[in-house]
Formats: sequence, C-alpha cells, structure tokens
Amino acid sequence: MLYYLFKYLEQQFQFPGATLFGFITFRAALAMILSLLISTIYGKRIIRFLQKKQMGETIRDLGLDGQAEKAGTPTMGGIIIILATLIPVLLLAKLENIYIILLLITTLWMGAIGFLDDFIKKFKNNKEGLQGKFKVIGQVGLGIIVGATLYFNNDVVIKEKLPLEAQQQIRKENPAAKESAFFKAEEKSTKTTIPFVKHNEFDYSDLITWIHPDLEKYTWLIFIIAAIFIITAVSNGANLTDGIDGLAAGTSAIIVLTLGIFAWVSGNIIFSDYLNIMYIPRVEEITIYIAAFVGALIGFLWYNTYPAQVFMGDTGSLTIGGIIAVIAIAVRKEWLIPVLCGIFLAENLSVVMQVSWFKYTKKKYGEGRRIFKMSPLHHHYQKLGYHESKISTRFWIIGILLAILSIVTLKIR
Repeated sequence: MLYYLFKYLEQQFQFPGATLFGFITFRAALAMILSLLISTIYGKRIIRFLQKKQMGETIRDLGLDGQAEKAGTPTMGGIIIILATLIPVLLLAKLENIYIILLLITTLWMGAIGFLDDFIKKFKNNKEGLQGKFKVIGQVGLGIIVGATLYFNNDVVIKEKLPLEAQQQIRKENPAAKESAFFKAEEKSTKTTIPFVKHNEFDYSDLITWIHPDLEKYTWLIFIIAAIFIITAVSNGANLTDGIDGLAAGTSAIIVLTLGIFAWVSGNIIFSDYLNIMYIPRVEEITIYIAAFVGALIGFLWYNTYPAQVFMGDTGSLTIGGIIAVIAIAVRKEWLIPVLCGIFLAENLSVVMQVSWFKYTKKKYGEGRRIFKMSPLHHHYQKLGYHESKISTRFWIIGILLAILSIVTLKIR
C-alpha cells in the first residue's frame, strides 16, 4: 500500500524520496527491518496472549533430556511469523504481482491448516491433531492452485536469449544496445533448472513427449503433480524438523535467504545475462516477500532459541514449508530442493527409513528393529547425549554449507 502511495506522490507532486520505493533493494531492506520489529516487539505480546489463553504445549514423554521443562510453553507461535511477514508485504509489495498473490494465498492456506491442527490438539484434547488425510488434502489443494496458476497464468513467463548470430547482428547495427535487446519476447514455458549439469534447463513436457509429441498438451497435468509432490514433501519436512528449540526457524531462514538471492538474480536481466541463467520477468518482486519472511523468522528466533519461550506449532512449520516450496517452484529452482533443503530431506528420510525398517524386521523376525535411536534425526542425536542447542547450531552450520553449495550452482555446471 505504501508502494502505491509513494508512487502516486512521485507522479503527482514529485515528492522528495518517493522514487526510493521504486527500487527492489530499498523496499526489501525496509520489509526486513519492519518484520524484525514486528516479530520482536509485538512477538512478546502475542506470547503473553497465548499464555493467557492457555495455549501451552502438551509434551509427550519420549525420554529426552529437558523435555519435562518444555511443558506449558506457548505453542501456535507461527502466528508471529505469519503476521510479521504479511504486514510488510501488504505495505511494500506490488500486490497485483502474480507471484506475490500466490505467496499470500500459500501463507493463509497453510497457516489455516496448521492453526486448525494446533487448535484440535489443544482444545479438543486430541494429541494427534488434525487427521493426516485432511492435512494431505489441504496440501494437495494448494498444489493444484499453485501448479495451475503457474502453468496457465499469462504473467508467468520467461525470456530466452536470441541465437548468437542474431546477437552479433544487433551489436553490429547498434553497439550501444541494452541487454534487453538480446532477448526474445516473453513466452510461456514449462522449463526449469537442473543443477550441476552443463545444459541446465529441463522442460516438463519432455517427460511425456518422448512417448508421442501430441502429448505435449497434457504437460499441465505433469506440472501440477510435480507441484503437489514438492509442496507436500517440503511442508512435511519443515514440520518434522520443528522438534527442538530454534531448529526449524534457523534452518528455514538460511534456505529462504538463499532463495531470495536466486529470485533477485533471476528477475534482473543484467545479472541473469551475466550468469547465463534463466531470466524470469517480474519474479524479482518475490524478494520483498522473502525479505519480510526472513526478518520474521529471525525475529521469531529471539524467543524460540533455547530455552524457547514459544513454539511455532504446525501453524508455523507447515506454513514455512509451503512458502519455501512455492518460492522454489516460482524461481524454477525446485530441482535444487534436495540440496538446499537437505536438512528437511534428512529429517524426512530418517522417519521413512525408521518406520520402514521397523515394519520389515517385525514381519521377518517378529521383533521390530531400529536404524536410529529415535526419529526424526535430531532426536537421534539427543538420545546420543548432545544438547539440543548444540544440535540446532550444527544443523544451522550444515544448512549454511548447503546454501553455499546451492549458490555455487549458478556458475558450476
């Protein structure tokens, strides 16, 4: 809203400083500062409100050190993250941008599912919360909305560079030609990026056109299925990671900040040309959302690091996972998720491996056996005697290494 106000002031009155709001970097910095202030200053008030409403966490006895002390700590703290993200975005972003609209829908959609889950756990005295099938239905629903929008919406396009011969001809005719002159017109495309390979672009249509070229018209179905799988996997991974103080918020901040770099360079014609990566018009506006989201996560960490004063609950963890997945798909870096979101992947795999091995050995030997002392993975290290603050910090370090590796893929192929 402030963006439109200052744009109007600039056009009508040449208001001093109004032009600053036209710059992505200025609005992103302002969004991060504002979200940090909201999450740290008003976060305390929200925590007190949750305490007043007796929204304390009910702790299951898992035999972990320090577990009993967590009983009664307010949960549903994901509300802090959601509010601290939405307010700066509504004030500073271009709200007609399709990517911003999708992220707003994602935040509210996944936040509602997580809130309902936390509400059932607390006020319906049901420790299991919302049934798993309803969570999956919600995730699938969001996947359909995101996949269909990104596939069919005319604002979701890419611009590819002209052939080398055409570029040379343009340079010959106009040596002072701008970078935009060397690109084709905007076009709809289902191309995405694959890391670590020389020709790093992949088209979803290739998954079915090898059978018959006429099947290309069904690419939308493949794309939507991929969106559903990615959103479900990442949101569940974030949910599983939220098991000890500061772990989910810290690792998520690292992941989202990295995606912010990808969004900024992919939406900037100069940087995308220099790095020889896919240019995605208008996707740079996501940077505003990402800046606000990172600020909200870091502000939430103020109260969530050991010993936690508040837990994000499913209200936060499901929302975080959904947002990360949608950003990755929008900037066409979803195939980088196994690397960038390696912590989430490890947490997911540890549960799958543990459950699968237990069932297999119980069927074969009559007694279930375990790979890990406990899953998800962070609980395994707790059982080994590591303090949870050390586990969180080391997972953050691993997350930073994975983020650096992800950024390096911009040039290493």
